[in-house]
Amino acid sequence: MKTEIYNIDGMTCAACSSAVERVTRRLEGVQESNVNLTTSKMTITYDEALVNPEVITEKVDKAGFKAMLVPAEADRMAEEEETFIRQEEALKASRKRLIVAIIFALPLLYISMGHMVPFPLPVPDIIDMHTHPLNFALAQMILTVPVLVCGKKFYLVGLRALFKGNPNMDSLVAIGTGSAFLYSLVMTFLAFNDPMAVHSLYYESAAVVVTLVMLGKYMEGRSKGKTSEAIRKLMELAPDTAIVYENGEEREVETSSVKTGEHILIKPGSRIPLDCIIVKGNSSVDESMLTGESIPVEKSEGDNLIGGSMNYNGAMEAQVTHVGGDTTLARIVKMMEDAQGRKAPISKLADRVAGVFVPAVIGIAIVAALLWLFVGGMDASFVLTIFVAVLVIACPCALGLATPTAIMVGTGVGASHGILIKSGEALEIGHKVDTVVLDKTGTITEGKPKVTDIIPENGWNAEELLRVAASCEQMSEHPLGEAIVADAKEKGITLARPEEFDSITGSGIKAMLKGREIRIGNVRMLEALAASGETGNAVSSGISGQMEKAGFYAEQGKTPMFVLADGKMAGIICVADTIKESSIHAIDRLKSLGLEVYMLTGDNKKTAEYIAHEAHIDNVIAEVLPGDKAGTVADLQSRGKTVMMVGDGVNDAPALVQADVGTAIGSGSDIALESGDIVLMKSDLMDVYRAVKLSRATIRNIKQNLFWAFFYNTLGIPVAAGLLYLFGGPLLSPMLGGFAMSLSSVCVVGNALRLKGLKLN
Repeated sequence: MKTEIYNIDGMTCAACSSAVERVTRRLEGVQESNVNLTTSKMTITYDEALVNPEVITEKVDKAGFKAMLVPAEADRMAEEEETFIRQEEALKASRKRLIVAIIFALPLLYISMGHMVPFPLPVPDIIDMHTHPLNFALAQMILTVPVLVCGKKFYLVGLRALFKGNPNMDSLVAIGTGSAFLYSLVMTFLAFNDPMAVHSLYYESAAVVVTLVMLGKYMEGRSKGKTSEAIRKLMELAPDTAIVYENGEEREVETSSVKTGEHILIKPGSRIPLDCIIVKGNSSVDESMLTGESIPVEKSEGDNLIGGSMNYNGAMEAQVTHVGGDTTLARIVKMMEDAQGRKAPISKLADRVAGVFVPAVIGIAIVAALLWLFVGGMDASFVLTIFVAVLVIACPCALGLATPTAIMVGTGVGASHGILIKSGEALEIGHKVDTVVLDKTGTITEGKPKVTDIIPENGWNAEELLRVAASCEQMSEHPLGEAIVADAKEKGITLARPEEFDSITGSGIKAMLKGREIRIGNVRMLEALAASGETGNAVSSGISGQMEKAGFYAEQGKTPMFVLADGKMAGIICVADTIKESSIHAIDRLKSLGLEVYMLTGDNKKTAEYIAHEAHIDNVIAEVLPGDKAGTVADLQSRGKTVMMVGDGVNDAPALVQADVGTAIGSGSDIALESGDIVLMKSDLMDVYRAVKLSRATIRNIKQNLFWAFFYNTLGIPVAAGLLYLFGGPLLSPMLGGFAMSLSSVCVVGNALRLKGLKLN
């Protein structure tokens, strides 16, 4: 069995992706075929003995779409870049067409509807409806044609899909607006002999609906392709070259040519090229781009290094343990691609009914017309009136607008609150969310270390201890030292400059300040000093007690920094990533919506449980490795839960994609932002609560719109088909049908606009 990925062109809705899946799954030898509408990619698994790429592409082409095989992994970067460029060019062209459509649609709406308002709007006499009816009709026709040309994709794609037997939302737009335009065109020609025919024009219906749908498509297009951009950024984390260290010599080579077991040299300030294990040296390594943890990790001989992370201040020699697709970074990329390839959990309701609605309406129109012709004995004019009336009154404008208008208003309301919703699908799925998974660092917590406790000892006071520590640490570039300096400056403490300074990699710093030797560092520093006997018994005798203190603070998620002056303990300064002020309130509000809240972190269990308790979180998943976060989300989904994942780190990206709704914190990494379906620009967890509430309100609005759209068609189509006329009642004219159609669209849009008054707090 062979698995391949294809780019699919020409898809516009869930009906399209379903059609591609349907035709490919019918091929003998195809085991599985899944199409992702968002990424326009098909993942297909087949028996090479029975099927080949040529057969697959031919089958997709016959269905009305175009399939292109994604190149091998070696060429993936180039392919992703080309895809991104194509999407950008298509979006620019779409924007230009939309602007042109709006320029023509606005005066058309003014001319056609101006005489219907309580206070008639003035128009030039030459196109006045009463004095020059023919010019009135021709002016509308001239303004409508450019709009329809700008929206020609709806007709090309929609009608082609209809003829191929796979009708979609474009088919609905094409058949509805096309019918309105063609009928208006006929009335325009009749106006040469009958000026009253201008009362039956529906040009504005065709043009305005096409413009509105174009606007919705453009807004969706702006966010399409972001997930593939996220993968490209992930790939760029790994450096292109590595320094191989062999027989005492250094040589720079392509990272792709390095083999497992070879030794590489990692210099200060450089990015680690591959997964490896340290054989010599030590340093502080920033793994935040991969783990989300803001505090650098101290690394020494025997420790593992993750490819793509950043080395701070020490030179290290390391042995390569994983290359190519086996590295941690490559596995994260693979997880994201796998998550993208899965079938979207929810498809738009309007798309699902499109395949039935369009042929049903056409069938009803034809049957009604033929019945009146052959059974009722009516003339061609009467039959044509029936046929056009059914098509016009059953125009799917209301059905087509029901979802996009509510989504447009909903996303606008979200944007005004700093909640960027990148797709309508995220809003649709969000209302079903019953489980919220929160990453700890940068999501529940601030994401950067702060001083939490100052514990002076041996006669020192807190202010003097902080002054001495900050004075020495201002020479350091370590984030923990920077936190101490920032705290001192925030409290207005004046700092002195040390006479000497030395950074001891992996354990702390040593400095001379006003004639005193100051040492600041972690437990490893204490152990080293005790073992060397450099400070006599002062440290050795109290090492066990200090270790107990270190353990006590560590269980609370704090990092204790020990301060020694002339070999004697001066005190402890604890630094930690603190919980955001808004987090506790936000978590309480999420729980008030009936949602289960989980905290997901790589911290040890005791630390995680302490922080979860402080944040009012009942469910804790701790000690999760970077590559396992997506699996944890998948496990929750396997239990029937609809999951919203909230995170900010690169390691959160696969989990954000795996989740039903991925929500990225605005202050997080670019990759997390690109991977998320929703972005919280204010980095406030209260916005997660607002996003869920907004989603629920929007979906409720969409369901109302769809109900009235279907209800209107259920009543309107039989009347248009002549049901009332059959029992002696009036015959519905296409003009009244068009008015009813327009009214239904106005009602749908008006209902959607009610969302603007939604209170999210």
